[in-house]
Amino acid sequence: MVVLLSAPTNLGLRPPVRGGVPGTAKAPEALREAGLHRRMTQAGAVDGGVVLPGRYVDDDGRRAPGTVRNQEEIVAHARRLAHRLHRIHASGETPLVLGGDCSLVIGAGLANRTGPRGGLVHIDGHTDFRHPGNSAHVGSVAGEDLAVAVGRHLPALSDIDGLGPYFAPACSAHVGHRSEDEHAEELRGLIGAVVPAEDVILHGGARAASRVRAVDGLESGYWIQVDVDVLDPSHMPAVDSPDPGGLAPEEMVELLRALAPHAWGAAITVFDPDLDPGGAYARTVAEIVAEGFGELGSALARA
Repeated sequence: MVVLLSAPTNLGLRPPVRGGVPGTAKAPEALREAGLHRRMTQAGAVDGGVVLPGRYVDDDGRRAPGTVRNQEEIVAHARRLAHRLHRIHASGETPLVLGGDCSLVIGAGLANRTGPRGGLVHIDGHTDFRHPGNSAHVGSVAGEDLAVAVGRHLPALSDIDGLGPYFAPACSAHVGHRSEDEHAEELRGLIGAVVPAEDVILHGGARAASRVRAVDGLESGYWIQVDVDVLDPSHMPAVDSPDPGGLAPEEMVELLRALAPHAWGAAITVFDPDLDPGGAYARTVAEIVAEGFGELGSALARA
């Protein structure tokens, strides 16, 4: 059974304007309004409630050197989320987390280390592999989450409670970056598979999923982390960093359908309702989630 768990965090994002607050915290309720919960519960899912984040603070220029924006609150939220994910998984159910920003992968990683012990499938329009070893400008975990997840970031984030790395690099895969991504080559030398968006567009989501599932260690299960900026801005402009060259919704659905049955859980992130006043893009996300994750965890449940 799929459990819909809202996690409306915006803690890992930079502010849209100085002193502003990112709108991703509104995403779970915008998706509810777009009919996602109704459609999923009619198909047998249940509403698992919410894991609330702490208060977002634009602390640029005031936080201590060697820390990231909202660091303490990100760590606290990750622990709370991990606890809920562990409970859901231990009960034999499959969590589908509605974010929120990409920092949610930390909570999934903590849960992974204390429970399922699977791999990671990271689907994102960017590699999100910025870290202190390749950039002097770390500070927003939503652009650094893959580096955190595989143990290449600040220990305060990537080794919480001594549990890092949350996902073994060799058992991790990334799908969806644009060809000009500056960290793609470094990432390709570290993790099990790196599949650019253009490969999915040229060869289809099912073939990309086959490449991912061929990675050693992913055949037995994994967490799927999705940032909707993997979609092309012509289909999904309501994100903080839209870049051309992304997927169409039908390509995204094909990819998720092929991956979802073997996942122990998943998260959908970075949709910003503040950039979608008419609600059209919320309906696009809701459709993708309902179609792509309809069989989430089903193969593992039968195993």
